[in-house]
Amino acid sequence: MKLLCIGNSGQVAQALVERCGIANVPCIALGRPILDLLKEQTVKTAIDKHAPSIIVNAAAYTAVDKAESEEAAAFAVNAQACEMLAKQAHARDIPLIHLSTDYVFDGSKSEPYTEADPIKPLGAYGRSKAAGEDAIRLNTDKHIILRTAWVYSPFGNNFVKTMLRLAEGRDALSVVDDQIGNPTNALDIADGIIAICQTGIETDKYGTYHMTGSGKASWADLAALVFDLYQEMTGKHVSLVRIPSSEYPTPAERPKNSQLDCAKLASAFNVRLLRWQDSAEKVVRRLLKERTDLS
Repeated sequence: MKLLCIGNSGQVAQALVERCGIANVPCIALGRPILDLLKEQTVKTAIDKHAPSIIVNAAAYTAVDKAESEEAAAFAVNAQACEMLAKQAHARDIPLIHLSTDYVFDGSKSEPYTEADPIKPLGAYGRSKAAGEDAIRLNTDKHIILRTAWVYSPFGNNFVKTMLRLAEGRDALSVVDDQIGNPTNALDIADGIIAICQTGIETDKYGTYHMTGSGKASWADLAALVFDLYQEMTGKHVSLVRIPSSEYPTPAERPKNSQLDCAKLASAFNVRLLRWQDSAEKVVRRLLKERTDLS
């Protein structure tokens, strides 16, 4: 088994490289300029050169708010490039694993969303990711689409790292408490992808799945865990003020309920990601230890 990861700077791409190294799974992650999803020839060259047994598309336009004013740019990467990538994978008979998002749903459902629920994205980012899913389904049968949500990790920019950075200079922080979802560690996503690949992707297992951390939380709940651990490890207390979304307006509307039901994934591949509290604690402790080691 040899994986080619499309993208090398995002959270999932970096997590996949780290976890594949630990699991002794050959994986090469390529990003711009060597592999640019907007330049088809670079994709063809990379696939033919490395001859992977599975392609993992971890590249995406992820600037949710910016997408409202740059919808064409979001669609170029998240939809049109996905069509091209699916065609290239299909032409070489290589299975394609693609990362998608909870933003394909509008958040109006009171229960966790299943793969059978109709999609209804609220904004440009969600529309572009939904279009990318459709493009993959139409252009290659050998695909697994993994919808995930609220991704954080020791890498890149994310909510957990932002809370830790702000905690250094603030005594109190206001965080939205009326959006509910499943915080998901990119390292756990990587472990799940590796498990899927090692289990073997049978013909009847291709399709769309949800993959998130176990358990639900609000953004304020996740922040509370971060601040508690921050105080434990540094001695500094940061007060948390829980606020409604109306007090923190953003250009793109967020789904109020981003919970995803992951039962289908567990049934097909026996993959269940860790409780979000346990996984988030590991990341926070790692980040704070790295910070201490560097100081």
